[in-house]
Amino acid sequence: MAQRPNRDRLVSVIVPFLNEAETLAELAGQIERAAHPLPIDYEIVFVNDGSTDDGSRIVKAMCAENHRIRLINFMRNFGKASALSAGFAHSRGEIMITMDADLQDDPKELPRFLEQIDAGYDVVSGWKQTRRDPIGKTLPSKVFNYLVRKAFKLDLHDINCGYKAYTRTAAQALNLYGELHRFTPALLHGIGFSVKEIAVQHNPRRFGKSKYGAARFIKGLLDLLTVILLTRYQARPLHFFGAAAMVLGGLGGLILSYLTALWFADLGPIGDRPLFFLGILLIMTATQLLGVGLIAELFQTSQLRESGKYSIRDVAGFGETGDAPDTMLGDFAIPPAASKSRVHQP
Repeated sequence: MAQRPNRDRLVSVIVPFLNEAETLAELAGQIERAAHPLPIDYEIVFVNDGSTDDGSRIVKAMCAENHRIRLINFMRNFGKASALSAGFAHSRGEIMITMDADLQDDPKELPRFLEQIDAGYDVVSGWKQTRRDPIGKTLPSKVFNYLVRKAFKLDLHDINCGYKAYTRTAAQALNLYGELHRFTPALLHGIGFSVKEIAVQHNPRRFGKSKYGAARFIKGLLDLLTVILLTRYQARPLHFFGAAAMVLGGLGGLILSYLTALWFADLGPIGDRPLFFLGILLIMTATQLLGVGLIAELFQTSQLRESGKYSIRDVAGFGETGDAPDTMLGDFAIPPAASKSRVHQP
């Protein structure tokens, strides 16, 4: 990796939160203490994903006192992927760091993330090597991470860790929706960005409880199929559906050929055999899969618009541009200087 020069630049720390009012002020203080000695300018972008507690009021008060703190308020809960997508779209930093709001991610690790970005990596993913969570979370996570490593040949121990750093170029390449925030290293690795993992401190949860239940594992497996399709077959969806169609159609063709041979040999009727109906079902399924693949080819260049992922009630701390946006549906205007991105030099 080519060494990037150490120079002043703007770093955006993006913190999605949902009912974490007890932690927000302390987390902002920890981030400021960790970032202040570094040769960077920084901003802290809180994204309120539909909280029903006092979190929004607390962050707005911090915005009024500190010009580095910003707030994005969603009108309702849209999920972490949309919160991160909004944070990426509205942040101005050359480097973007995401962390959870529950104080389990330690801001003291910020310099280590920046070191790896400076070393030339596009994505730096945290690894909660010593995890402070119950076995009900850690065991499914280990199984999930094992499946992801095998599927993408990506040597990460903790792909779902929310503590990550991205170059602006990498963050802008993401199109997050649903539950795809879990797979950002795999998504970016699949299109050529370099990924590095570092072990990070993981603190015990001090307030509240985890927002995730057992259904998270099942959703993760389904999303794994989505990511495989996006990373390997996005530009050629017909190959994905066509491969399955060829297998099923070939099997159905063999069955019907066998039955046709029996009919010509006058070995009895074939119209009442279960095998006959199985062969027809396989041929019909293969035809439908081919149709889906062809339709997917027609739409493979279309993507979900940013404004379709979330709706924002209001924002704070963004200056004149952010105080009165023309629309609150994701079309937030970013200052021209914020649109400059650094091209990765391998």
